[in-house]
Amino acid sequence: MPMDGREELLATVASLYYKLDRSQAEIAERFGVSTSKISRMLKEARDRGIVDIRIHMPIPRDVELEQALCTAYGLRDALVLQSGSESDDEQLLVACGRLAAAWLAREIPALPKGATIGVAWGRSVYAAISAVAEMPEEQIDVIQIMGGVGSENVDSPDIARILATRLGGRHYDLHAPIMVEQSESREILLGERSLRDTLERGRRVKLAVAGIGAVDEGESSFLRAGLLTRSVLANLREQEAVGEMVGRFYKLDGTVLGIEINQRVIGIELDDLRHIPNSLAVARGPAKVEAIVGALRGQLVTVLATDDVTARGVLAYSKEPEAI
Repeated sequence: MPMDGREELLATVASLYYKLDRSQAEIAERFGVSTSKISRMLKEARDRGIVDIRIHMPIPRDVELEQALCTAYGLRDALVLQSGSESDDEQLLVACGRLAAAWLAREIPALPKGATIGVAWGRSVYAAISAVAEMPEEQIDVIQIMGGVGSENVDSPDIARILATRLGGRHYDLHAPIMVEQSESREILLGERSLRDTLERGRRVKLAVAGIGAVDEGESSFLRAGLLTRSVLANLREQEAVGEMVGRFYKLDGTVLGIEINQRVIGIELDDLRHIPNSLAVARGPAKVEAIVGALRGQLVTVLATDDVTARGVLAYSKEPEAI
């Protein structure tokens, strides 16, 4: 058959399938061939560019990078924003939050009856939770999984309250600061039954939403909140800290640092976070690449929401040994 005739046939088969919604079996019967033959013809039509499939996503995503992250780090899911020409950090974070919120909208109705959700603190978590649609029929309780910092809009109690209201559930506050000055003070606070009860609820959540903090001065939430100084951050970097989740600092290989600061944090432990069935982290930016890599290597995250530039940086580490 001449080439132009072949392309005409492929275009006809593709039109029947994609435009007129005919099944492959119906098309096969019309042309007197097998359904497997029609399947191969549809693929050929795509390969030749006769068929141009366009998927218009509400929020532009890079599906290839998502799959690459899942494969490289064993993630259950990845949500990668296609940033395009957008360079404003705040807008990129808001868009990543919307991706995370869309994922939550799919997952929350599928949670088992009686399941609860845990939330941490920070701008990234707020970007996700503030974009979650109202689903009062779900009646899901929300637990604060780390102490508060007093920051407007991004503090754990406020975030827990916002999500609980939207999900028609109750919120359980952890009435304690995220960090105390002495580890002895932490032990005294943990002597309070109400505090222990909330932490135990936090360990039992079926889904957690957390940020990934960096030790870079420009990105440290602890520095912005006045909880740590620049000299302390520098000391953390000297001890090979690359990031933190739920207030606990860890190394690039994902191991928790046995440092005094980690003993002054009030909240669930990283090992608790690791055992939560679904742990969604929202994090982006070049300064957070190593922090994200450490969290993924430490299996602290099952679902990551980020942008394409950050994703490529994280994937670069998957091609190297863990002792980079």
